[in-house]
Amino acid sequence: MKGKQNIPRGEWRDPILPREPDKLPEEWPRGADIPDELDPLADGVLMLHQSEWLEDESDLKACAKGRRTGITFAEALDDTLIAAAKRSAGGQNVFYIGDTKDKGREFIGYVAQFAKTVAKQLVSIEDSFFTDQKADGSTRQIASYVIRFASGFRVEALSSRPENIRGLQGVVVIDEAAFHKDVREVLDAVNALLIWGGKIRVISSHNGNLNPFNELLREARAGKVPFSVHEIPFTDAVTNGLYRRVCLIKGAEWTEEGEREWEGQIRNSYGVRTAKMRQELDAIPADAEGAALSRVQIEACMKQGIPVIRWACNDDFKNASDDVRTRAALDFCEKELKPVLDRLDKRRSHYFGEDFARKGDATVILPLELGRDLVRRAVAQVELRNVPFDQQREILFYIVDRLPRMSGGALDARGNGAYLAEKAAQRYGSNVVEVQLSDSWYKTEMPAYLEAFGDKTIVLPASEDTLTDHQALAYVNGYVKIPDNHRFKGTDGFDRHGDSAIAGALAYFATRQEIEIIEYTGAHETVDEGVKLFDDDETTGGGMLPELSGGLY
Repeated sequence: MKGKQNIPRGEWRDPILPREPDKLPEEWPRGADIPDELDPLADGVLMLHQSEWLEDESDLKACAKGRRTGITFAEALDDTLIAAAKRSAGGQNVFYIGDTKDKGREFIGYVAQFAKTVAKQLVSIEDSFFTDQKADGSTRQIASYVIRFASGFRVEALSSRPENIRGLQGVVVIDEAAFHKDVREVLDAVNALLIWGGKIRVISSHNGNLNPFNELLREARAGKVPFSVHEIPFTDAVTNGLYRRVCLIKGAEWTEEGEREWEGQIRNSYGVRTAKMRQELDAIPADAEGAALSRVQIEACMKQGIPVIRWACNDDFKNASDDVRTRAALDFCEKELKPVLDRLDKRRSHYFGEDFARKGDATVILPLELGRDLVRRAVAQVELRNVPFDQQREILFYIVDRLPRMSGGALDARGNGAYLAEKAAQRYGSNVVEVQLSDSWYKTEMPAYLEAFGDKTIVLPASEDTLTDHQALAYVNGYVKIPDNHRFKGTDGFDRHGDSAIAGALAYFATRQEIEIIEYTGAHETVDEGVKLFDDDETTGGGMLPELSGGLY
């Protein structure tokens, strides 16, 4: 390097002599320890989660990870390729902001090695200073490590966070974001980079459930911010070959037994600090346990007058003839449901969610109206207990056929619920989603439902059972669901398992899908699968009925 160079958005003052990447001193950790013959682009070198991270070309990416799972390694490879490329090929400057000076050293060591093995450039690492201009006009010097490429772009690792992040232009990587001071302020500032084609990468292990980094992930999963979210727990990384890569770097031989002992040793090193272990290795925030919603949050999203309508059948009812059971179901629909459905606003789109149960718990059908203000309002909550499959189908179809501008639905398709979900999908087509309530679904979709209570974009019946159902939502292994063994008695004396909370989450999920709007009208005194359908009248307007309870057949 020859004296001070004119580099935009930073001033470089008398750096020390550059170091050749093959002569880096021992103080450069890990990043300089990559074997010279290692080609990270060769087949089988990158692990699956690393490849998926690189293949994601979103402008905004966030990754919740277990420690040492290789994402910083993969990001350094990507950033090397970006900085080495010409502007016409998408080349940009890259700014790496770690939470410690050592992280910057490690990262720049990776880049130096990749520049040689992948970009085929012998580069120098410059120790220098970045001039950060504060809001009050004063400046400070931030130590940094810089690699310049023949493209004219550079990768720069800063030892601490600059206040004037808005002044940066290019790709900004914020590593271990949960451990930065004022990380929310950092994230707000870097959004300005998008105006000129910049990109933002936010990578971190967790640092508590209420940390701004975890809040960012919840907002992203809820669709509030356009971040693409990746989650990489330590176990997944091991499954994807992490220990094999460790052996490769160390020159050791991989064995299955060695891998088990290695992972066990790492986990056992935490001793009794299981919450700490789960946070650092399994990407589960340390305090992400317990109730997901408070009573105050739930009650603030409840409204008097939304009816809860129940129908329970005795065990002998299933042995009645088809005609008797169908007539009983229609009688329930005409007496209890039709007055409510007739009053629905025909100008508004409607959706529904259904949590299925045959015996023990309740089937809950929750229709929602999407208001002009984008608030999802329950129009009724229908609870069925010990109702035969055919009659559940008949009642569901009766309700959905009469929802004005029916725009979508989601049904629990686990176990016996698969029958009703399939029948609904056959009847209403792609507007209905058959949902397998897996860990993956809870992890992806529940954050949006929880955010709805914070935003007050969901309105539910003011019912003690509905309240208790939603209070049962809890963090289990870092995501929100109804714990499997959590059952309680409802006001009607029957067991509940958070039934209306799952129906509500499914209905809310349905409102967020990109689906085709189809108008449904009732048939003229025709019979469909044993249910006589009736025309809607043209009554419009609001008005709700009080809580209703059906009989026992």
